[in-house]
Amino acid sequence: MKRACSLTEKTKQFLAIFSPIFVSQISLMATGFFDTVMSGQASHYDLAGVAIGANLWLPVYTGLGGILAGITPIVAQLNGASRKGDMAFLVVQGAYLALFLALVVIIGGWFLLTPILNIMQLEAAVHDIARGFLAALSIGVVPLFVSVVLRNFLDALGYTRITMLVTLCVLPVNIVLNYMLILGNLGCPRLGGVGAGYASAITYWCLAAVSLGVICFKEPFKSYHIFRKFFRVSLAAWRELLAVGLPIGLSIFCEVSIFGIVAMLMSEYGTATIAAHQAAINFAGLIYMVPLSIGMTLTIIIGFEVGAGRYDDARKYSYLGIGIAVAFAVGVTVGLLIFNNKIAGLYTGEPEVFEQIKSFLVYAIFFQFSDAIAAPVQGTLRGYKDVKVTFLMAIVSYWVIGMPTGYLLAKYTYLQPYGYWVGFIVGLAVGATALAVRLARLQQKYKM
Repeated sequence: MKRACSLTEKTKQFLAIFSPIFVSQISLMATGFFDTVMSGQASHYDLAGVAIGANLWLPVYTGLGGILAGITPIVAQLNGASRKGDMAFLVVQGAYLALFLALVVIIGGWFLLTPILNIMQLEAAVHDIARGFLAALSIGVVPLFVSVVLRNFLDALGYTRITMLVTLCVLPVNIVLNYMLILGNLGCPRLGGVGAGYASAITYWCLAAVSLGVICFKEPFKSYHIFRKFFRVSLAAWRELLAVGLPIGLSIFCEVSIFGIVAMLMSEYGTATIAAHQAAINFAGLIYMVPLSIGMTLTIIIGFEVGAGRYDDARKYSYLGIGIAVAFAVGVTVGLLIFNNKIAGLYTGEPEVFEQIKSFLVYAIFFQFSDAIAAPVQGTLRGYKDVKVTFLMAIVSYWVIGMPTGYLLAKYTYLQPYGYWVGFIVGLAVGATALAVRLARLQQKYKM
């Protein structure tokens, strides 16, 4: 990365970093997308089982991945301050932390998965598919978490195009394995939703191997000597990573876990509603990759500018990112209104599920505008390493406001399952407003 002076130069640099991040995020999200769509082709029981499994796994993965994402603003600021020599130690400590978190997840899953699924009182077929999906997925947890650290390092340096290429290399592996293991093609057993778990796990091993190869053998990353020297575990370094990463991870967990809880609560409305809810959330998640990628881009660029002491440039980048996100939200709204039927048809051919997906997608329209503010503002605040307020607002907006509102509307109004989605919308709006106020005050402080 380099300093950009004019608005045109800033826009070019922003898009040069954003575009590969967006493609990478879509590619990573596509793993879940193909798991969901192809499982739905097996049966609606497989779709529901994968939906439950994914909603249990996603908060854990994104929350712990958020903790590991604490390395991004730290490395970005080191890069802005031209402190290349400090990066190898930090990345290796991040890898150690990733291994530790992965082991915690595997051990915790071993003891807690079955009791959690039993509490949900699912149909027997859905229960077994969800459990088998997550058990298969656990094989790939270690390489997945390590690859998150490696990707964050590459992104923080501004080489987002490299992480895009790495991700694109392994995406076809996932698609082919899904085709083989979910649907039983090319001589493989038909495993249904459980096959999606095995396909994802193998894909994660491939992702880690390719990422490691790039960092160790390709310039300019080879010159950072990331794994050339053995470093002992440093609790001081872990504290530095956790000071930034833990609030990020907890705020993401608060945001994502609410969707997982609601998926469980949807079980009282039947398997068709679970499947429709998951399909709509899956599509909304794909759309969310744009504002999320904008936020990730802002973390990198603003971290770089703050590290170099250029606070005015950091402020201008934040306005640019938010403006692009809002413009995209307008386009998405038009698209969802026009192509509602076609989108719903991607997920199912069953009439009952199809109609419910269409209804859920209408509510998803309202997500877009709050996301267009919240995600870029969160990314900007992380670039400043201002992460505690984001965590506090995640608790308030989702669990103090959004979840109770959704529950009351679902239980005591005609909205029923759609009431939870109204709760999502209210929580997102409150969070976006509060974070925007926080950013304005922070930037005013750096003007002084």
